[in-house]
Amino acid sequence: MNQKQLGYLFEIAWILPSVAVPIAFLVAIVITAFAVGISVPGEAGRVDPKTLNTTAPFDKPGLRELAPGRYEAVITAQLFNFTPGELEIPAGSKVTFIVTSRDVIHGYKVENTPINMMIVPGQISRMTTTFDQPGEYYVYCHEYCGGGHHLMAGKIIVTPAQSASSGR
Repeated sequence: MNQKQLGYLFEIAWILPSVAVPIAFLVAIVITAFAVGISVPGEAGRVDPKTLNTTAPFDKPGLRELAPGRYEAVITAQLFNFTPGELEIPAGSKVTFIVTSRDVIHGYKVENTPINMMIVPGQISRMTTTFDQPGEYYVYCHEYCGGGHHLMAGKIIVTPAQSASSGR
């Protein structure tokens, strides 16, 4: 094999993967979007950020008891705070967080729990966790949202099972 043929083989060895890899990624995206059915949220997962004050459940943010030991926390994010900023929950409770944004992309992270959501205006994010240990769990925005981003924080107070109120 001469120098020219060897150069041609190296060229083919680089060109084929550089064409095949992007095509494989495109095929994976198409399969994911259409065959598997992964997509952006449907109508149940969307809300108009301009009408949050009149759209249930965001017209009354806060903590609601659904059943003994089961709660729903409806939270709105806006520059530079969460509403409500503080929740009080009895230990052992299972809480579903329903969160959306009024303005820009925010994050909602409850430390020492699996709750970690990207909050996009118009999209409803839901996550559920159980708070077994009494204590204070700090909530913060982990997506830069402007000059007051460092002020965007809240708190979840988990009380011994018998002494919790409905949230603030």
